[in-house]
Amino acid sequence: MASLLGTSSSAIWAAPSLSSSSSSSTHSTATICFRPGKISGRNFNAGIQMRPKKNRSRYHVSVMNVATEINSTEQVEKFDSKKSARPVYPFAAIVGQDEMKLCLLLNVIDPKIGGVMIMGDRGTGKSTTVRSLVDLLPEIKVVAGDPYNSDPIDPEFMGVEVRERVEKGEKVPVIATKINMVDLPLGATEDRVCGTIDIEKALTEGVKAFEPGLLAKANRGILYVDEVNLLDDHLVDVLLDSAASGWNTVEREGISISHPARFILIGSGNPEEGELRPQLLDRFGMHAQVGTVRDADLRVKIVEERARFDSDPKDFRETYKTEQDKLQDQISTARANLSSVQIDRELKVKISRVCSELNVDGLRGDIVTNRAAKALAALKGKDRVTPDDVATVIPNCLRHRLRKDPLESIDSGVLVSEKFAEIFS
Repeated sequence: MASLLGTSSSAIWAAPSLSSSSSSSTHSTATICFRPGKISGRNFNAGIQMRPKKNRSRYHVSVMNVATEINSTEQVEKFDSKKSARPVYPFAAIVGQDEMKLCLLLNVIDPKIGGVMIMGDRGTGKSTTVRSLVDLLPEIKVVAGDPYNSDPIDPEFMGVEVRERVEKGEKVPVIATKINMVDLPLGATEDRVCGTIDIEKALTEGVKAFEPGLLAKANRGILYVDEVNLLDDHLVDVLLDSAASGWNTVEREGISISHPARFILIGSGNPEEGELRPQLLDRFGMHAQVGTVRDADLRVKIVEERARFDSDPKDFRETYKTEQDKLQDQISTARANLSSVQIDRELKVKISRVCSELNVDGLRGDIVTNRAAKALAALKGKDRVTPDDVATVIPNCLRHRLRKDPLESIDSGVLVSEKFAEIFS
């Protein structure tokens, strides 16, 4: 791992600042008019009237109309992330936690692995490590002005409007942007996650006015849920549906709008605060366990590094810039070479034997293990998967799929490693 992640065993990703310029949405004014009347013995009555915004009243509330059009210039013109984004702890500066960092890197190299669930003690750097990924995220090509980050070539990742334009032979504007990371707050509403429909505009103008939510923003990117085991059940259902189909559908008042929602799902949590629903747990491609560092020297090093970062984030990030750039180039090269990595059929058969003898339900374990092994080989710069690559990733791909009783704890990976040694020997 040290050779893969650089001279230091830690690293950071800083998120690009996605800022919007002045809003192009129209406004209307809600004028609150008070008229005399009697309520509970007092002269008071209130009526609320919606009027076009002409003369400002002393009492008024400006209400933002829901708009479906997104100005392409707002997506193209972004603030410089180094100036506008708050400093992010470098991925290369994170001490230890090699298992968690490897799982995150493999998912960036091959998003089809299906994300990673990180469980461990509180205060072990889970959230810091995930958010540090942003610095290392590669660029992708998207259709300019599209709220769903549609792929200009692959129809599977296109929104409905973009697909219609492409089918008509229309040339769509394309820009390059970094993969987006979206945080899903625990207190988010379903409308904020899925998006909402402007019923008034739909009824008056006959237009499906849709305001995209977090799932639209996360399409072709990363959706991160901190303390995912505390997420409300109705939001878990939304994530399950989107993760299963790759599309988000909003149904309301007889109006239906769908858009692509394919993302890398990353979750973190403390097992002491509650377990995850088995249906959602199975949606995570890999599972990483994080423990508290017990070595006193390492603990002192972590404290000192954090103090340096807090005192001067810019200077601290500069000290790790070379390692960050090297790791980013390594990821870009691995993504480019991933399709050429081969895995022998004999290894595939043995992987499936391990899954079968461990009584793993379904075939997700087989698929994810094959993908993760190929991603690891690509990260190492190899063109063929070896048994060592499989041995490294198979515990993370299978251990959260072994639990049959909800009261059981997730295996540490010992059962998987023992079965692997038995079959691959």
